[in-house]
Amino acid sequence: MIGRTLLLYRDLKKTTYIFNILHPFKENLILRSPTNEFSHCRLKFRFLTTVHNSNFISPTAVGASLTKNPNLVRSYCSGKNSNEVPNKWTEDIDYLDESGSVIYSGKGIRSVEPGVDDHVMVGGLKKPLLNAAAVAKIVEIVKRWKWGPEMETQLDKLQFVPNMTHVTQALKVVGDGDASLSLFRWARRQSWYLPNDESYITVFDRLNQSRDFDGIQSLFDELICDSGENGMPSLNAYYRVIQHLAKAEKLEVSFCCFKKIQESGAKVDTQTFNALITLFLNKGLPYKAFEIYESMEEAGCSLDGSTYGLMIPSLAKSGRLDAAFKLFQEMKQKNYRPDFSIFASLVDSMGKAGRLDTSMKIYMEMQGLGLRPSAPMFVSLIESYTKAGKLEMALRLWNEMKEARFRPNYGLYTMIVESHAKSGKLEIAMSVFSDMERAGFLPTPSTYSSLLEMHSASGQVDAAMKLYNSMTNAGLRPGLSTYTALLTLLAKKKLVDVAAKILLEMKAMGYSVDVSASDVLMVYIKDASVDLALRWLRFMGSSGIRTNNFIIRQLFESCMKNGLYESAKPLLETYVSSAAKVDLILYTSVLAYLVRCQEEHNERHLMSILGATKHKAHTFMCGLFTGPEQRKQPVLSFVREFFQGIDYELEEGAARYFVNVLLNYLVLMGQINRARCVWKVAYENKLFPKAIVFDQHVAWSLDVRNLSVGAALIAVVHTLHRFRKRMLYYGVVPRRIKLVTGPTLKIVIAQMLSSVGSPFEVSKVVLRAPGDSVLEWFKKPIVQQFLLNDVPSRADILMHKLNTLFPSSAPEIRSLSPPKPLVARKAV
Repeated sequence: MIGRTLLLYRDLKKTTYIFNILHPFKENLILRSPTNEFSHCRLKFRFLTTVHNSNFISPTAVGASLTKNPNLVRSYCSGKNSNEVPNKWTEDIDYLDESGSVIYSGKGIRSVEPGVDDHVMVGGLKKPLLNAAAVAKIVEIVKRWKWGPEMETQLDKLQFVPNMTHVTQALKVVGDGDASLSLFRWARRQSWYLPNDESYITVFDRLNQSRDFDGIQSLFDELICDSGENGMPSLNAYYRVIQHLAKAEKLEVSFCCFKKIQESGAKVDTQTFNALITLFLNKGLPYKAFEIYESMEEAGCSLDGSTYGLMIPSLAKSGRLDAAFKLFQEMKQKNYRPDFSIFASLVDSMGKAGRLDTSMKIYMEMQGLGLRPSAPMFVSLIESYTKAGKLEMALRLWNEMKEARFRPNYGLYTMIVESHAKSGKLEIAMSVFSDMERAGFLPTPSTYSSLLEMHSASGQVDAAMKLYNSMTNAGLRPGLSTYTALLTLLAKKKLVDVAAKILLEMKAMGYSVDVSASDVLMVYIKDASVDLALRWLRFMGSSGIRTNNFIIRQLFESCMKNGLYESAKPLLETYVSSAAKVDLILYTSVLAYLVRCQEEHNERHLMSILGATKHKAHTFMCGLFTGPEQRKQPVLSFVREFFQGIDYELEEGAARYFVNVLLNYLVLMGQINRARCVWKVAYENKLFPKAIVFDQHVAWSLDVRNLSVGAALIAVVHTLHRFRKRMLYYGVVPRRIKLVTGPTLKIVIAQMLSSVGSPFEVSKVVLRAPGDSVLEWFKKPIVQQFLLNDVPSRADILMHKLNTLFPSSAPEIRSLSPPKPLVARKAV
């Protein structure tokens, strides 16, 4: 202890003393003497000054001498006797004169017994210990020893009995987390310990400052035990723990502590629930917040306005719109006034979810309460209605927004312009586009593109070119779709020169222009503008732009269709030289033009085109018209050899098409025997599997509806010859024979058969006759000669509506896709 020197005065009525006392309590002390002279005599001392390092102030008056009494001994305040003489003073007091000489030494104040007394005896009076002095002593020990057994030993030797008030105040002064926790745990082991929220909160705060979250968790478990054993309400301490852990992003631990609070049976109030919900929402964990909200409902806690204000926006933003709207209705029923954030979240979420009617209803209700919509709310509503295609309502909200003196942002301008442009409302789009430019916003390439593309789609060349020039002058790079739309428009308007200029600018921008140039070429081809297509193709060649073989073939077929054979041959040569395969369909389409051709110079061009194809079918055609000496094999064998080389799985339709056109050509050329060989081989290879049907003795039939004129005539003659052979040689006579011709071929076939007096009767689509009548007809010599040798080849019969009698011979139909199989490939 620190030595303190006290100066006191006394004369006849007042004696002056200067004494040194070793005790922490020094003010207003009363001296008690056990002798007769001083028994129960009380002397009042007044504190004058404290002098450190053995210095003191000398008195101005000299005190009278006192008689020494050696029998003064120490006595505890508790009344318990020490090992010394009972009830004796034990503290030594020196009485000094003004010169500092000792004039008397005696026993003074009795001290306290550690851990028992909570007061000091001054004479016969009990004087309580001052809280400030007790707290200071505790703080002094804790700060010196920090923690551990030594600190606890010093605390056990305190010369007074502490209480929880002393500990709580000391905890507030001690700044160290470990020291605070050690002091608190020492106090918990004392008999006088009483748990309270304030001490726990103080320790939790100290541990949080030192970031000792493990200590917080450990102390929290002790708090749970204290609450269960003593029934102490610890809501504030619970809340402080959860708050510290949550702010430290120990959210899982915080939630675990919350669960422990619930399991302990403690009732969590609405404020704590709100705090938890806020913490988890701020940390981006809405589902944990919703779980706490559900626990709040299960606990029967009443929701307050702040809870509604937290939950409704969170539920709405997370997509749980029904739950959010239910809470919104419930809030109004409890007479809570929704604030603007609740309205804003519901309007925004409902609109984005496509529930526009509900969103608008909430929007109108908000205005009815006198709340003014904000700019983000207007933007959200306009975007929702625009994306839903309800442009009239979006435009109405747009006007309301401007009337409210809100300035639309860049994105909103872009959305309104593009949506109206894409919906075809070009006037409104251009009006808003002009406002956008006046407002100082530079339109994006997508905005320009949408306007330009829609003007192109509507055929407005001038407006589209104006937008294009404005876009390029602004330094913006048009997109590929923009160039494509503009080039398509210019191609449809047949502005070849302008289209060529735009294509070169597109190429200068770094785009690959081959596909775009080919698209323009296809526009001219489909529009039957063959001259423009050829002109554009020449421009492409001069600019080093290539096209694909498919388009070359389309242009070739267009030239063939329009009789531009001289222009067609270079295209075919280009097609062949680029390693493109000339298939049987393409060769047959050229052959079909040769069948129709009636001018000799055109026939020469067509024959040269056929030769330019370099297809194996042309070699077959050339060999078919040569003699057996050159072929070195009969016609039938030669034909069979050619048809055996066809892949029928891939080219069955093409082979059927080739047979039809070839038979037309052979009949026109008068090559009947060769034609009958081709038909026989085609039938053998089941190209026309359902053409001939033998139904035993009931009916025999021949179906020529899917054949060309020449093929139908050859098929009728050849099949009737087979019927005659079967009836005369084998004696099988059916009840009836019918020839199914269809409406177009019946005239040609009926005229051919009527020339030899056939018994067939003509109906709508069938020529039929009884089997007996046909048998008698077959017995006539002229019929035999007709069936074996000759077929009428009058030009007026064979050319009768040739383009419609056999549609597959029309080359324009064959231009884009292979022919569909006319009949299924099955055996007779």
